[in-house]
Amino acid sequence: MINDQSYMKLALDLAENTEGQTSPNPVVGAVVVKEGRILGMGAHLKAGTEHAEVHALAMAGDEAAGADIYVTLEPCSHYGKTPPCADTIINKGIKRAVIATSDPNPQVAGKGIQKLKEAGVEVVLEVEKERADWLNRKFFHFMKAKTPYVTLKSATSLDGKTATVTGESQWITEKEAREDVHYSRHTHDAILAGVETVKKDNPSLTTRLPSGGAHPIRVILDTNLRTPLQAKMLHDGLAPVWIICGSDNDEQKVKQYKSLGAEVIKMSHSSISLQEMLNVLGERNIQSLYVEGGATVAGSFVKERAFQEVIMYMAPKLIGGKDAPTAVGGTGIANINEAIALDIISVEKAGDDLKITARPKEAF
Repeated sequence: MINDQSYMKLALDLAENTEGQTSPNPVVGAVVVKEGRILGMGAHLKAGTEHAEVHALAMAGDEAAGADIYVTLEPCSHYGKTPPCADTIINKGIKRAVIATSDPNPQVAGKGIQKLKEAGVEVVLEVEKERADWLNRKFFHFMKAKTPYVTLKSATSLDGKTATVTGESQWITEKEAREDVHYSRHTHDAILAGVETVKKDNPSLTTRLPSGGAHPIRVILDTNLRTPLQAKMLHDGLAPVWIICGSDNDEQKVKQYKSLGAEVIKMSHSSISLQEMLNVLGERNIQSLYVEGGATVAGSFVKERAFQEVIMYMAPKLIGGKDAPTAVGGTGIANINEAIALDIISVEKAGDDLKITARPKEAF
């Protein structure tokens, strides 16, 4: 039986397919329905262009009068680069608006819902809310915290090793898992690695999907500016490179990186504070950060409790070796009751590998 949940799931499917292409805006889908017929569908495709509701209502045309609209996120109520969607819904004569979740953006934050109600539109809230909230988790976090939503990614063997005792790590996981990693890169604004990873692996940190994809801004944690000047990403021109360093680095060295097109961002102290770095990225409108650094970098984010999500790929392999590296380094914890408790969001297969997605049980 087709009901509100069915139409909202369709709207969410539309929104989900635009992940990675709407930032700094949220992903939104909309469906217009009248007397059991779908009249229009739409999704927001790119910041600065028409919103999902506008696309769906344009497709519905004059038949939109008296129809229902299903929207995955509260319609905007303010003038930005486009007119308010709440006004468009009202002017088209929509009689009922089903909204999955509200928008935490202070410019909206309930104002769109209120405007619809005041105009006599029946409003139904929180249909498929959990999925809608998850879909825009990065946007929601940024709106509240003003710092990027941080995803920690690791790939390990079943016994938790990221490489052999000799340092060999390519490839622990198979093609499907690695392709899934590239999709995650596509859906984040920036990707971060430590200077040791850059020196050892000389990575591109770009998105390489069969159908293409958006390249994230590449961020290197490099306290003392040890990134090799011949590093691949400093020469490929595929995406910006930002090097985060300490305050006391020589300006002549800084100029060398700038001459290659990289931006060098000095912190206020000789060492790097993750919180300061996240604040700076937030000020630059980086809403999501994908951390692909090694064990030392991961250990720093875990120690500082500076992450919102963990994605762990586990290959059905045993490597062994007490000195073989693990996913999270650093000094670790002394007492088990100090461990960060996680909620497992999903466990799924990526080819022969496992993909585990988890979040901290409590917000930091």
